[in-house]
Amino acid sequence: MIAHDIIVRPIITEKSMLGAVNKVYTFEVAKTANKIEIAKACEAVFKVKVAKVNTVSVRGRFRRQGRNNGGYTKSWKKAIITLTEDSKPIEFFEGMM
Repeated sequence: MIAHDIIVRPIITEKSMLGAVNKVYTFEVAKTANKIEIAKACEAVFKVKVAKVNTVSVRGRFRRQGRNNGGYTKSWKKAIITLTEDSKPIEFFEGMM
């Protein structure tokens, strides 16, 4: 897999923005990617040093459409990436704080 296929999108929430101060960033990643692939992809795309990767599989939520129809949103995988102390921060998140 290519690095841009592994990292799908950043997660922009209040909690994730509080973590960005301490060089902890949150991304949606490919469901099949493991922690080592996620770390290498993050280092390749953002040119940073990754210290730790935590992953969470988020299950789809039940949503109603119309009167009797109901279904689930897609399930996805979330990665919480911690950078090393000597690493530079990711510039994408710097403009949002």
